[in-house]
Amino acid sequence: MKNENSAFVSSPEPLLDAGQERVLNLSREPLPDLGGEPLLDLAALRADTPGCEAVIHFNNAGAGLMARPVLETVLDHLRLEAGIGGYEAAAARAAEVADFYAALAELLGTRPGNLAFAASATHAYAKALSAIDFRPGDVVLTTRNDFVSNQIAFLSLRRRHGVRIVHAPDHPDGSGVDVEAMAALMRAHRPRLVAVTHVPTNSGLVQPIAEIGRYCRELDLLYLVDACQSVGQYPIDVEAIGCDLLTATCRKFLRGPRGSGFLYVSDRVLAAGYEPLHIDMHGARWVAPGYYRPVDTAARFEEWEFPYATVLGCAAAVRYALRVGLEPVARRTPALAGRLRERLAAVPRVRTLDGGPAPAALVTFAIEGWQAAPFKAAMDARGINSALSYREFAQFDFADKEVEWCLRLSPHYYNTEDEVDAVAGTVAELARSAR
Repeated sequence: MKNENSAFVSSPEPLLDAGQERVLNLSREPLPDLGGEPLLDLAALRADTPGCEAVIHFNNAGAGLMARPVLETVLDHLRLEAGIGGYEAAAARAAEVADFYAALAELLGTRPGNLAFAASATHAYAKALSAIDFRPGDVVLTTRNDFVSNQIAFLSLRRRHGVRIVHAPDHPDGSGVDVEAMAALMRAHRPRLVAVTHVPTNSGLVQPIAEIGRYCRELDLLYLVDACQSVGQYPIDVEAIGCDLLTATCRKFLRGPRGSGFLYVSDRVLAAGYEPLHIDMHGARWVAPGYYRPVDTAARFEEWEFPYATVLGCAAAVRYALRVGLEPVARRTPALAGRLRERLAAVPRVRTLDGGPAPAALVTFAIEGWQAAPFKAAMDARGINSALSYREFAQFDFADKEVEWCLRLSPHYYNTEDEVDAVAGTVAELARSAR
């Protein structure tokens, strides 16, 4: 059943009596919501997701399954380009292209002019770093759980510009970075940049980015957030986070096409004149033979050439996420992961690895008696999509956990409890068969 607020909701059921519990099979019945808000219509969502018919897709932290409207939007524009020409198709779809920025602004709580399209989250991250005039001795303050490509970028800045990399310690309780210790490092080092990954790729850990943002604002420090694994999984409000820059992809929990991402740039960063190192005719105007002027918006971080079919697909994916509703998604998706994590923890020879009080929908585990590639191949052969993480992806975290690799399973709201139980059963079967 649809209502005016969401295309994918069903009528709420009466509240359960105090203490009453009920177990539902979500492949047949919508998720109960005791808060009185609309419920996800799982049957409609799965019917909208062609891939559900072929696989158990637990690799949404890699790339989510595209919904049918997203797929049709991309294909429709490619057909238009083939029929009338690429430039002409872009002109014909100018309003829809602009909606990428409008939809994303609605999703993130900002304005369209604060957003730039990018070929990936890493592309956006590199653009952001290139805008900072690093000098020898400048400090980049980050965490021990930042994304591998970000860590490599910091090391590259150290090699090229002589910056210092300072890693804030983790809290002893396993909840992620120690925010108070990080704040003390902010005061001691006055870093040129504070950089934090919200949810690392190798773990379900959720970092306290808003708490960190409050200290960055208090101390007037530049703050960059990698939200690659959280946009589309949780409501994200850039003002509440207090970040100056935020990057993410569209292919993961937003369920957009590959080769897409974006960069959020705050008003104060734009007003301060930050611009990417390699700016082109899209991001600047050549106003005189010896001068150029960056455009006023975050478009200064874009290039002139765009994959317009991809941009339109991303706009469709964001609009789809907004219709589904991030609040119900933020409840359902981690809950499915929690069910999976609980079942895997009961399997002999399996060790779950995720920390924090409320992990995200990235479930990682080590298994005795298997090597990485054969184990994933065994999962693939059973129609279960997953991903591998290796020590080189998370040098600090995997050293602490004493693992060389793990398997990552990442369900999303369109997955079912039947699928969770089937995946856990398959892991148990493979664990028993290990030599």
